[in-house]
Amino acid sequence: MPAQGARGRRDQIVHLATTTGLASVEELSRTFGVTASTIRRDLAQLTAAGRLARTYGGAMALVAHPEASLRQRTGEAFEAKQAIARWAAERIRTGETVLLDAGSTVGALAHELRAAEDLTVATTGLTALQELSDVDGVRVECLGGTLRPLSQSFVGPLAEAALERMTFDRVFLGADGVTARDGLCEADLRQTRLKELMARRADAVYVLAHSAKIGRHPFHTWVQLPPGWTLVTDRAADQDEVRALRAAGVEVVLVDAE
Repeated sequence: MPAQGARGRRDQIVHLATTTGLASVEELSRTFGVTASTIRRDLAQLTAAGRLARTYGGAMALVAHPEASLRQRTGEAFEAKQAIARWAAERIRTGETVLLDAGSTVGALAHELRAAEDLTVATTGLTALQELSDVDGVRVECLGGTLRPLSQSFVGPLAEAALERMTFDRVFLGADGVTARDGLCEADLRQTRLKELMARRADAVYVLAHSAKIGRHPFHTWVQLPPGWTLVTDRAADQDEVRALRAAGVEVVLVDAE
């Protein structure tokens, strides 16, 4: 991976932190074609600037960027998100009660549901509320709770308590990352707790995540889903990770992004 000078190389190192998580000095040295001592100097400067963190034993570990806001993420992988949302909308039947997570891809699904008739939608996300608040054919239930401004989502004990009073035909979840080993990656433990509860209350569980999130682990909090859930992503997803997910019992749907 070529870089234009030390500054460009350091920017690329930080970028890698958001897409692959941890990396060793040796791996970075091979990636950028420089000596290990050069990488150590880069990491020391990035750590001093607050962009990376030091691990035990003196090794350097990359950490993720601060969580991006929902507004920042809305324009990413637009075509893939639209294709995933259309596939998901086609699964929903008249008369069903569905649960929508927060997030930009699930928000795109909410937009697809504006033409629905006789549908009940419960949600933890402001995007879905805004999309469906004026739709005559959709009854909207807001779970409430504490608002997380970055994700524009409700979390916490009030949202959890509301979930205990409902069940759902389908739930559609978002994620910051998806791996076969650990499940869904999120930035906040309150999100992981709520998503686990959401999955338990639905007959069918779908995770909507575009290909850049597959195999990604930008944070250190995880959601463990019950067996038999479905991942919907686009065909650019890492194929090794797709095979690992399928081997773990996950149904993986690959859609074509226009």
